[in-house]
Amino acid sequence: MAEEVKLFGACGSPFSSRIQVALKLKGISYEYIEEDLTNKSPLLLKYNPIHKQIPVLLHNGKPIVESLVILEYIDETWKANPILPEDPCDRATARFWAKYIDEKCVAAAGKAFWAKEKEREKAVEEAWDCLKTLEGALKDKKFAGGETLGLVDIAANFIAFWLRSFQEIFGVELLTEEKFPDLFKWSEEYVEHPIIKEYLPSRDELIVFLNKRLQNLNLK
Repeated sequence: MAEEVKLFGACGSPFSSRIQVALKLKGISYEYIEEDLTNKSPLLLKYNPIHKQIPVLLHNGKPIVESLVILEYIDETWKANPILPEDPCDRATARFWAKYIDEKCVAAAGKAFWAKEKEREKAVEEAWDCLKTLEGALKDKKFAGGETLGLVDIAANFIAFWLRSFQEIFGVELLTEEKFPDLFKWSEEYVEHPIIKEYLPSRDELIVFLNKRLQNLNLK
């Protein structure tokens, strides 16, 4: 009996892109279901009734939610081309940095972009601190896991690609080559990886998408 694998996602979402990259690395065929986040489908609400968000991975009728949880599920279910290290300590370290990216870096960047003018300087400094800490973890590696993509790289897709598009929209510079040369170099390597490129929208398409999302939020 063939496995049923479906992914509920949204174009322009870094969290959906994470799952698409992981499934591609594993060589897993799946059905992609595009969600309109302004008019969520009954199926999305059924499979993720608590958060009501994408991505949702449906595997043989069983839903898995939250992108980092899904990434680990994928790695544990399909063993080929692992995205987590074999050594338990290295695995724990990768989980730490993936969580750090979501809870610290992404959150701090969002705060810097949305902050009021009088609060922005402090918010930008906090975001820079997070990016500096993340840069230190790379230690001149091509990717966080060495020469191949791993959990931390996949989790950091927002930093590598989406962050720059937000910078263009908000006019706030966080990641620059001058300030973070190692992190910037990593981001360049990342977006040029053939599998990553397959699941990245063009920068122009993403800016249009984000502007529409901002307009929708402003109308509410």
